[in-house]
Amino acid sequence: MKIIPRDVPPRTAWALEQAGLHPLLARLYAARGVVSADELDDGLARLLPPAGLRGADAAARLLADAIAADRRICVVADYDCDGATACAVAIRGLRLLGARQVQYLVPDRVTDGYGLTPPIAERVAASGADLLLTVDNGIASVEGVARARELGLSVLVTDHHLPGPELPAADVLVNPNQPGCDFASKSIAGVGVMFYVLLALRAELRARGAWNARPAAGPSQGGPAPSGGSEPRAAGSVGAPVQQPKLDALLPLVALGTVADVVRLDANNRRLVAQGLRRIRAGAMPPGVAALFRAAGRRPEVATTFDFGFALGPRINAAGRLADMTLGIECLLTDDPGRADELARLLDGINRERRDIEGGMRDQAIRLAESLFGMQQAVEGQAKAQAGMPAAISVFDAEFHEGVVGIVASRLKDRHHRPVFVFAASGAEGKSHELKGSGRSIAGFHLRDALDLVAKRHPGVLLRFGGHAMAAGCTIARDQFPVFERALAQIAAEWLDAATLTRRLETDGPIDREYLRVELVDTLHREVWGQGFAPPTFSDEVEVVSQRLVGEKHLSLKLRLAGQPVDGIWFGQTEPLPPRVRLAFRLDADEWQGVRRLRLMVEGAELPR
Repeated sequence: MKIIPRDVPPRTAWALEQAGLHPLLARLYAARGVVSADELDDGLARLLPPAGLRGADAAARLLADAIAADRRICVVADYDCDGATACAVAIRGLRLLGARQVQYLVPDRVTDGYGLTPPIAERVAASGADLLLTVDNGIASVEGVARARELGLSVLVTDHHLPGPELPAADVLVNPNQPGCDFASKSIAGVGVMFYVLLALRAELRARGAWNARPAAGPSQGGPAPSGGSEPRAAGSVGAPVQQPKLDALLPLVALGTVADVVRLDANNRRLVAQGLRRIRAGAMPPGVAALFRAAGRRPEVATTFDFGFALGPRINAAGRLADMTLGIECLLTDDPGRADELARLLDGINRERRDIEGGMRDQAIRLAESLFGMQQAVEGQAKAQAGMPAAISVFDAEFHEGVVGIVASRLKDRHHRPVFVFAASGAEGKSHELKGSGRSIAGFHLRDALDLVAKRHPGVLLRFGGHAMAAGCTIARDQFPVFERALAQIAAEWLDAATLTRRLETDGPIDREYLRVELVDTLHREVWGQGFAPPTFSDEVEVVSQRLVGEKHLSLKLRLAGQPVDGIWFGQTEPLPPRVRLAFRLDADEWQGVRRLRLMVEGAELPR
């Protein structure tokens, strides 16, 4: 590992500090490309306008017509946290805007696979729906959309994934990554896309005279207002007009799905997340979100993006991995606090089971990787053994659970800094001869493009594939695993050099001693950090006073940093550290018997070779 301090433009940092930012925050933001305090304005009025999202206006007209005609709408969701929150946002928002007949269907990961397939379309039609609305999927569902339209369904696709060579022939497509879309936030999550469609729908209903009053405040292009509103009158219905509803109650769900999907937190996504966090901290959230905080032992009044990514998100995702994502969606939809607590506790239990399965799979995957490539870390040390590893890793074991392969691939990628695919046998009926794989990548290796090249060089090996630069999935025949393994490793060897295969951990450099206090932890945690806008990580040489293993897998440390004693913890590290070492760490607070103390969360070490 190489620890690389970020560049901090001094003039920019000074200007941000002069604009009123805390000196440390000014330095951190300058290092992340922020040049003006205006960029940090998270007000709703600063959100990108819905009109810039291609297809949003047409989607609004389609939905408004459906509401006016009292048509039946069926939402087809994905089985991850982004899909679950997008489904909840769609149903809550459509009902708020006057839709009376809204239902949903979420495919089963094992038996249905991903996205809107022809059998899913047939199930939607059999349910009596008139309009099929996808959330967080559909852009690659060419056959599924075609089948839905054959059955007489209107189809609205809302998605954020990269399109393939052929677009589905839906009535309307809303996706910032479709050709011809100039929407600036290409990294918006699926839940964000659905939220924007609702903003456009509200503007369309307002233009049709559905309400007699505008929101008290909010963005001028149909954005949400800062407080809740009354129930709407459906467009075309009879009765006294009422004030138009406000959609801000959906923002906690938008924030949760955005962070959990690990999309890049550009300025627009940061505003969505900041607005959601603000409402959660004030106690304004759906009962299911509050119940998930309780189940995770987290406090919503001091909620952070870490809570979304490492506490709430995994509990919802666990339902889609091991059980039925309907549990997660119902938790987010219910307005009954007792029911919400029951579902949150159930999700917590499923997540504990997921962690147990993941732990066993991770250990076995590590053993497979090390045995396949002659690694002898226990004898030679990790750095030396790493040199003998191929540029990409693929592992399969008959006992692996297909719902957890993505998490294990991520863990293996972090451990070895290589593109990784982990495969499990398909659990679908009649598909035991197929393997389902999930991949995670490193900077400089576009995983979906690599799969495309595998398909071109070895026709027939990939039965299905799709994804992004950093995460992708595929299905192969079991007897084709050796071919896939060699093909991916060969492409990685061609695309990646030694520098790219060396893990580089960017940090914010040393932290002044005056900031080594627990109050600074709260200051940092209140800000919005995440993918593409990295949380503050500092680095410095420390003296290791003492160290011991806790729980047999974590290193507990007594350190001296800048002459000051401080505790540290390095999760997942078992090898001891030398007496002096350069560490990368985050600031955290540890509470014991009501007393909060500063603690360093170690992220990595630059060890001598």
